[in-house]
Amino acid sequence: MFDVLYTYLETPIGPLLLAGDGTRLSKVGFPTGKGRVAPHDDWRRADDRFVEARTQLSAYFAGELRTFDLELMPVGSPFQLAVWRALKAIPYGATMSYGELANRIGHPSASRAVGAANGANPIPIIVPCHRVIGASGALTGFGGGIDTKRWLLAHEKGAAPGDLQGSLF
Repeated sequence: MFDVLYTYLETPIGPLLLAGDGTRLSKVGFPTGKGRVAPHDDWRRADDRFVEARTQLSAYFAGELRTFDLELMPVGSPFQLAVWRALKAIPYGATMSYGELANRIGHPSASRAVGAANGANPIPIIVPCHRVIGASGALTGFGGGIDTKRWLLAHEKGAAPGDLQGSLF
């Protein structure tokens, strides 16, 4: 195992925790919601690390970056990794249902398992789990909370966050 280093990045949705080996990200944590992440006692703060991640995330929040190109180090099962790879293929500003994502990875009857893997995504925003919605278009659960999901989707569509009131349709 590696020493876990972390830092924070101030963003319009609050301070995001970035953690990993100092170069590769293994975790992005929200300040609120069920995806809230706090550093473990054995993690070491290193504010001089994750320079490229901080640069790219800042550009994303400024509306200047649509695709991330970062070294990632997610830890998960082979099924979770397949779901997370498929998430990265959802274009900026687009959304997809859990069922569509299950079809995309070749498991059409696994929409619930896809939902669970989506919810376990350790690197949200960069691995854009916020782009997955319910079949009806409803904004479903999100580790940073529904308001954060709504904000991210509105940001990507160039809309005010209040323009997405629980559904994309």
